[in-house]
Amino acid sequence: MKKLGLSLFVCGAALAVLAGCAKKNSDTLPVGAIFPLSGQVAFYGTESRDGALLAVDEINAAGGLLGKQITLLSEDDEGDAAKALNAFTKLTTREKVVFILGSSTSGATKGMTQQAQQSKVVLISPSATALDVTNAGDYIFRACFIDPFQGVVGADFAYETLGARRAAVLYDAGADYNTGLADEFKKEFIAAGGEVVADEAYQTNEKDFKAQVTRIKAADPDVVYLPNYYNDVALQAKQLRGQGVDCALVGGDGWDSLIDNAGDEALNGFWSAGFAADTTDPRGADFVKAFQAKFNRPASQFSALGYDTMMLVADGIKAAGTFDTAAVKDAMAKLNGAYVTGNIRFDGNRNPIKGAAINEIVRRDGRLANAYKTTVNPK
Repeated sequence: MKKLGLSLFVCGAALAVLAGCAKKNSDTLPVGAIFPLSGQVAFYGTESRDGALLAVDEINAAGGLLGKQITLLSEDDEGDAAKALNAFTKLTTREKVVFILGSSTSGATKGMTQQAQQSKVVLISPSATALDVTNAGDYIFRACFIDPFQGVVGADFAYETLGARRAAVLYDAGADYNTGLADEFKKEFIAAGGEVVADEAYQTNEKDFKAQVTRIKAADPDVVYLPNYYNDVALQAKQLRGQGVDCALVGGDGWDSLIDNAGDEALNGFWSAGFAADTTDPRGADFVKAFQAKFNRPASQFSALGYDTMMLVADGIKAAGTFDTAAVKDAMAKLNGAYVTGNIRFDGNRNPIKGAAINEIVRRDGRLANAYKTTVNPK
């Protein structure tokens, strides 16, 4: 792969080389994509990568960026922080990449953030929602809402829309994502006037939730909050329904693809998402059609977020008028415009200020489907 071109700057120190200076005659811009393409959360990574690929196709068809065609260089981190850092090192040293999309999970993303900041590499995650992901510095961005907002959204939706007053919570105590959502849900639900009648935790990779479900049933909640990934939620929903807990189930964006891994026990389930595939917004609807045409499968929130992540980098480069990452990250921080997942502008920590869609799991044409229910916007 040719080194990244940058005609406006002269290469000096090694760090400057990494940050953008290279051969003037390079006709391509390599962009890194570090996602879990295998393992338990491979769905998130492959969806985000493919959304980014669609964006790359559209950008290149429109003439590229500042006269260069984009090439997306994908690496598999398997959802592991150490492997994410290895992939980061490979892309930045061997391919001289200075713009990276990834990762899908908060842990893997945080495995790269310190090095990205030190190396002046723009790193933007489509779906790393943990609050501290962007703490490493001003080269780190994300396209998704943060965990506290998802927890607040879940609590407000449960209390105000579902009319719930007694909530149970079941979450993975060993994962930042799960505990972050759980903590914020409990605080917001109690602040709204509700009561958390069961607060249950489990350990990563646990499959038998009988003890926790028994205590939840005894507490008689009218909503159960499950801020966990879809593979765990599929088991939890089945075990909850099996013990007669038939109240509404509410969760976060980790539920994406739950409908492909669960049965009717997931009905009366609601989850916060960065995107609803049945959106009527023209920009979102056009994306759904284009994604279906290219990949012959429906778009998900992760594919939409992957698409927006690439577009945010592209718009930052266009606004800066250069590939220099210092100028690009400053331009990205000032973006404010319409994207597939809604209007996006960044706060002081480079977290997007945007709403969350609430999807309901329904049965449609003989199979489970996600149906847009409502949107909850920041207060």
